[in-house]
Amino acid sequence: MAKMEVKTSLLDNMIGVGDMVLLEPLSEDSFINNLKKRFDHSEIYTYIGSVVVSINPYRPLPIYSPEKVEEYRNRNFYELSPHIFALSDEAYRSLRDQDKDQCILITGESGAGKTEASKLVMSYVAAVCGKGAEVNQVKEQLLQSNPVLEAFGNAKTVRNDNSSRFGKYMDIEFDFKGDPLGGVISNYLLEKSRVVKQPRGERNFHIFYQILSGASEDLLNKLKLERDFSRYNYLSLDSARVNGVDDAVNFRTVRNAMQIVGFMDHETQSILEVVAAVLKLGNIEFKPESRVNGLDESKIKDKNELKEICELTGIDQSVLERAFSFRTVEAKQEKVSTTLNVAQAYYARDALAKNLYSRLFSWLVTRINESIKAQTKVRKKVMGVLDIYGFEIFEDNSFEQFIINYCNEKLQQIFIELTLKEEQEEYIREDIEWTHIEYFNNAIICDLIENNQTGILAMLDEECLRPGTVTDDTFLEKLNQVCATHQHFESRMSKCSRFLNDTSLPHSCFRIQHYAGKVMYQVEGFVDKNNDLLYRDLSQAMWKANHSLIKALFPEGNPAKINLKRPPTAGSQFKASVATLMKNLQTKNPNYIRCIKPNDKKAAHIFNEALVCHQVRYLGLLENVRVRRAGYAFRQPYELCLERYKMLCKQTWPHWRGPARAGVEVLFNELEIPEEEYSFGRSKIFIRNPRTLFKLEDLRKQRLEDLATLIQKIYRGWKCRTHFLLMKRSQIVIASWCRRYAQQKKYQRIKSSAIVVQSYIRGWKARKLLRELKHQKRCKEAATTIAAYWHGTQARRELKRLKEEARRKHAVAVIWAYWLGLKVRREYRKFFRANAGRKIYEFTLQKIMQKYFLEMKNKMPSLSPIDKNWPARPYLFLDSTHKELKRIFHLWRCKKYRDQFTDQQKLIYEEKLEASELFKDKKALYPASVGQPFHGAYLEISKNPKYKKLKDAVEEKIIIAEVVNKINRANGKCASRIFLLTKNNVLLADQKSGHIKSEVPLGDVTKVSMSSQNDGFFAVHLKEGSGAAGKGDFLFSSDHLIEMATKLYRTTLSQTKQKLNIEISDEFLVQFKQDKVCVKFIQGNQKNGNIPTCKRKNNRLLEVAVP
Repeated sequence: MAKMEVKTSLLDNMIGVGDMVLLEPLSEDSFINNLKKRFDHSEIYTYIGSVVVSINPYRPLPIYSPEKVEEYRNRNFYELSPHIFALSDEAYRSLRDQDKDQCILITGESGAGKTEASKLVMSYVAAVCGKGAEVNQVKEQLLQSNPVLEAFGNAKTVRNDNSSRFGKYMDIEFDFKGDPLGGVISNYLLEKSRVVKQPRGERNFHIFYQILSGASEDLLNKLKLERDFSRYNYLSLDSARVNGVDDAVNFRTVRNAMQIVGFMDHETQSILEVVAAVLKLGNIEFKPESRVNGLDESKIKDKNELKEICELTGIDQSVLERAFSFRTVEAKQEKVSTTLNVAQAYYARDALAKNLYSRLFSWLVTRINESIKAQTKVRKKVMGVLDIYGFEIFEDNSFEQFIINYCNEKLQQIFIELTLKEEQEEYIREDIEWTHIEYFNNAIICDLIENNQTGILAMLDEECLRPGTVTDDTFLEKLNQVCATHQHFESRMSKCSRFLNDTSLPHSCFRIQHYAGKVMYQVEGFVDKNNDLLYRDLSQAMWKANHSLIKALFPEGNPAKINLKRPPTAGSQFKASVATLMKNLQTKNPNYIRCIKPNDKKAAHIFNEALVCHQVRYLGLLENVRVRRAGYAFRQPYELCLERYKMLCKQTWPHWRGPARAGVEVLFNELEIPEEEYSFGRSKIFIRNPRTLFKLEDLRKQRLEDLATLIQKIYRGWKCRTHFLLMKRSQIVIASWCRRYAQQKKYQRIKSSAIVVQSYIRGWKARKLLRELKHQKRCKEAATTIAAYWHGTQARRELKRLKEEARRKHAVAVIWAYWLGLKVRREYRKFFRANAGRKIYEFTLQKIMQKYFLEMKNKMPSLSPIDKNWPARPYLFLDSTHKELKRIFHLWRCKKYRDQFTDQQKLIYEEKLEASELFKDKKALYPASVGQPFHGAYLEISKNPKYKKLKDAVEEKIIIAEVVNKINRANGKCASRIFLLTKNNVLLADQKSGHIKSEVPLGDVTKVSMSSQNDGFFAVHLKEGSGAAGKGDFLFSSDHLIEMATKLYRTTLSQTKQKLNIEISDEFLVQFKQDKVCVKFIQGNQKNGNIPTCKRKNNRLLEVAVP
């Protein structure tokens, strides 16, 4: 039986209120209390309509397992308790099924869990989308890009051990099936000032500590680093170690992630070299020196660090040293070089470190995008995930906090706009009347910051570009003049008199009333951070590096591409990036995750109400609730509403047969709910007040209790009836077994009695029969005894008669035998005396020969033809017989051995015999060839595709196919050739191409000449006047000379019926064209081992040096 699916709802087993839209009454206190109640029960997620509010638990919770993923997969958003997986599934299904591009906006302050939330979203999407090797590779690359970016872009702060110090927006691209194709990452405003200085209790970026902790000693030596953190000025020592964080393990994780994403080994090494260079830049220190003209300049104290940096980056040490000491200013056609004092040199050093790291991070993002981008050009669906820094209010707020809070103002603006737009679209889609909702529009704050004429960013850029003396104070003065009357701008130096006596506002600060609250900014550093200048001398020095990555990071340093135009400021760049981001978000369907930090101690189970209240205010969560419930607080599809509340009406319970909307109308009319409390849309029922929903829930709960009671009653009745029927069946079974047992006992008694009676009757009958049989047996035995005695008497009489007759016959035979013996002895006595010696000799000789042959039978040697053992001769007179017998036996066993040969073996031994007759005791090379079989086809031309052309050209059977060295007739040098012997021809072919060079009929071969020494050199003499003899005789050198000469001899004899002349001499003549040349063999030391070397002495002599 299939397991019945249990349908649940957001409203079931609810701790507090799962959706803040249903909170009643709605106030800030009730909002915070509801969050606290759920947090205390480990319910960290709460809804505000379709918005997910997430509270960081600061501990692992068992709610992200694969089972949870399957639980939320393809489920309605409000079907289960609030969870980030529900929002992720809703976004993914909308993208896949409705073809709507999605974006998930994750906001909150540092330490609220934004980064972890983005990871959970990506891991859920990766788990529910398609499978396959290629899809899994794309998913793995997208997921593994996070550890890389976290290592280079995250750091420990006082609020968060893994705080993102940059904004990240990732577009994940899907195909029409919903399978991921790739992604694109955009980064915003890396906090590069952290590279050179960190607040107390905070760390630099993770990668610096990971390299020093996790790199091997060999890698540290290559990077010229030491493991001690205290050796580096850019690293904060008071919080170098973080509890629960293993930098060494994280370094290995990052290296593995970079490999999965697609970084090559040399790229990874280059990245680590740049990081090491940045780390060592902080150790460069300067000392003041006075010049002759009275100007101050700076010099590097210890040049060892500079030398190691130059070795890492491939920069000329003198070039980098000058860049730290001088600054060149170009204006039109003029160049002015000025010296840098110590303060300016330190500024240049820090500016270089910040720019180098910032550009490296941007390059990393670009390189990751190249690896994870979609490879196909099909139409794509996009899901964007925005993980960006939350609203920041510190004790000291500077330019970075100003930019971050500006971004959050823009996000809040688009959040309100898109939320209202979504509400309005749903009302229009459901044909519900839309009423205008009053809310705070923070566009006035955005305009204060980004207005092109009077905005703070515009005035900051104007001050940075203005000629003359520009300081942070002049910038503040300009703000006081332009923004003094703005209701959200506060400054003690402005024209507005209401802030003149505000002691909480220092003179060097200004305050902006953001949507999240008032933030005071210290104007110090605004101009420098907005300028973000890097001296051109340093850019050009970096471009001159032999390090390919560093050279690519500073393209403006190329002297051929000098641009005198001032680069855009940091503020203008960020403003353009935010505008692009907002434009991108407005084209997608938004999904929101609002992250809240419960306490500043990063501890579990602590809920700081004041801190949470502050975050609820600046995130605008109460305002979001009011927007959602301004019209109707709750809406639900008719089918789900009817399924949940159908038990409250007799007409709809247990099954409603009509349309769902009609069923809901009947249900609400039956419950007498006022018509002003609800409205009917096209597909949903809209409920205005949460009290109405809770009333329905109370009625449903009471009805469920009644139904439960009814079910229990019916179940108990069924259980009792079932028990009674079981007892009744049991009683019948027991009674039947008892009756059967009694009958069995009675039957056993009757059966036993019958058996006893039967046994007595059978015994009586058996005894009667036995008496009769015994009487008959005694009668038979008496007759047999009498007959036996009579037969015995008769037999004894006959035996006695036969014995008497036999004695008489034996006596006659004995007498006759004695008589015959006497006659014979008398007859032959005279002959025995005359021939006794000869008879004895012949008899003795016969016995000796018999003994000899019997002994030879047992002493015969083995049947091997090469076994020369033979028994010793026993008698001298048998010498000739012994030798003849040995010869006959050897011939016989040779015949037996030959009979075992196949035709192929016979041919081989015939060739070996022929070679023995030709070369034995004549050629020194012969003994070494005896044990080597003659293969003939050494090249296997038929199997080698290289010689296919040669095989096709030779139609006859190939007898020999061997590579030989052909001796050049002019200079004695060797060239490799393929030597082919067929039934009718000798062919020479090129070893590389297989092209036939020469073809000589066997009839034109007259003689083969060779030396008597241990070499493979031989000459083939051709018939004068033949077509092949145009250039003269052939000289060859081969490792198989004996085999080649033997086969050539036998083949020539078979075809021409004439024996080929084999000349063995250390001097012989050969014909070269018209000249006869003497080939002479001499002894000499060989450079190439045992290979003979040829040297043409003159026109008449060719010397061959052999070992």
